[in-house]
Amino acid sequence: MNTASMPAISREDQVQISQPEGIYSSVLAQSMKRQENKDQAASLNEMIRDAKEKADAHREKLEKIKPTPRYGDASLEAYARLKRAQSVAQVNSAAGYARRRIVQLKAAQRSDPDHADQIKATVSQLEKAVSRAGRKKMELNREQLARARQKRMARENRRREEQRIRQELRKNQSMRAIRESGYFKEAEIANRQADQLTATKMELKAQAEQLGVTTYASLDTAMQGYSSAVQTAEVVDAPISTPQVDLQA
Repeated sequence: MNTASMPAISREDQVQISQPEGIYSSVLAQSMKRQENKDQAASLNEMIRDAKEKADAHREKLEKIKPTPRYGDASLEAYARLKRAQSVAQVNSAAGYARRRIVQLKAAQRSDPDHADQIKATVSQLEKAVSRAGRKKMELNREQLARARQKRMARENRRREEQRIRQELRKNQSMRAIRESGYFKEAEIANRQADQLTATKMELKAQAEQLGVTTYASLDTAMQGYSSAVQTAEVVDAPISTPQVDLQA
């Protein structure tokens, strides 16, 4: 073919011929960019929505969780003060603490019925602490008299009698220390049984609510029997069976 006979194509004609292809490429690139932006925005919105849902769920969980009150600590503190007391005045101070806590816990029992068993157990231990404080005051008074006799025996050079009084005094003090350590064990067992009773009641109540039980007669009957089992349990860790509630009522 004779190229000389072909008409010459000007630069303007070349631009006009290539222009539709350039416009298509530009539109395609813009469309892809817009789609990419939409995908990024959708992904970002989804992430924000997921984060918000997780935050709401966490907040609801925190609102449902209530700190478990440690009512039993009051009896342990009362016995600790009673054990540290070395004079009648200190014993009176420990007994005063126990009496104040009894008043406070009885008021709390009306506002916190879910932990009534724990409060009752603690109040019982505090009442015992007051009674035991009276016993310790009498023992301290007797020990003071014994020390006075011991000094008199020493002045009168009655060594054998002085030695006997000293040994008896040490024996009584050792026995009291052992007995006061036993108070803590007793209080710990009472607290543990009350915690177990409260946890069992709350679990059975939650199960009843989940199943839509309209009557709690079986629940009350079961818990009364369980409470009796706890109250009659030995000081040692006796096995206590969890009550079975008929939730089909």
